Amino acid sequence: MAETNQYDEQRAANAKKEMDALVYESLKTHEVKPNAIFAKLSEITKAMPIANKMVNWSRVNSLWPMQFGLACCAIELMDFGSARIDSERKGYLFFRATPRQCDVMIVAGWVTKSMVPEIKRLYEQMSKPRYIVAFGECATCGGPWWESYNIVKGIDQVLPVDVFVAGCPPKPENLFAALMKLQAKVGGNIEG
Repeated sequence: MAETNQYDEQRAANAKKEMDALVYESLKTHEVKPNAIFAKLSEITKAMPIANKMVNWSRVNSLWPMQFGLACCAIELMDFGSARIDSERKGYLFFRATPRQCDVMIVAGWVTKSMVPEIKRLYEQMSKPRYIVAFGECATCGGPWWESYNIVKGIDQVLPVDVFVAGCPPKPENLFAALMKLQAKVGGNIEG
């Protein structure tokens, strides 16, 4: 009985040597292509322009505005979210209440000097890349209260504005056109 076990062990060792030799020879002649999980870095960098285009396309077609109304322009901003305008069909998704879920801040109404630190804090909490839309005359240049001591003469003095919307009060259609312009800017069609 002991002789057969020794014989089986020797046979298994010889079979292992033969298999190792076959694997070693096959590795010399065949190149193993990496699969999706184990890709080479050079292949990933070749695919980067495609990945960048996909990310850019998704940014263009899904702008997440923050609900941020300061004065009377906020009423027109609310109308923008109504079924009459149907803003979601162009990719301007639900208004969010938290800045961490948004990438577009629509400043609607006059900005007082006491509100500036809060606006900056909300802007810093937004996800990057982030964009600013000045909605209405007050957010653009101070509006009828431009001579007041406590009104900021345009949000562009505080934050980098990407698109300005004129009007007092501006129509929701103007905001729709401004967001289309912002989409073109995000997509690289308009230089900033």
